[in-house]
Amino acid sequence: MASSQFFILAIVAILVPSILAKEFVVGDQKGWTINFDYQDWAIGKEFHVGDKLVFKYPKGVHNVLAVNGSSFQKCVAPAGTQPLTSGNDVITLATPGIKWYICSVPNHCQVGNQRLIIIVEPSPASAPSPN
Repeated sequence: MASSQFFILAIVAILVPSILAKEFVVGDQKGWTINFDYQDWAIGKEFHVGDKLVFKYPKGVHNVLAVNGSSFQKCVAPAGTQPLTSGNDVITLATPGIKWYICSVPNHCQVGNQRLIIIVEPSPASAPSPN
């Protein structure tokens, strides 16, 4: 009996995070483009481990790079980093913490404000329960 209860709990622990995960289209209807305030877009949204960011843009016009804080501030791609370029890029938020994203097409980040910074919280399913 105890082993069947453990099995059910294990299945629930596996399924709950994926059920609770949300998908965010970055920029909503505007998508990933220049001259849009992505920090304003992110205000009020809660991002958790397991959620997905979807970057939609015309293929060949923009790209998406996950960068560190220094590269974000400077709007530069770290050496050897390959951007996502499909025009429908999906990034699953795998770990908690601060995440930075830019477009590395010249002047899109610097002049066009095509950059996003978010804070990813632990999955609600993995958060400690109150006593």
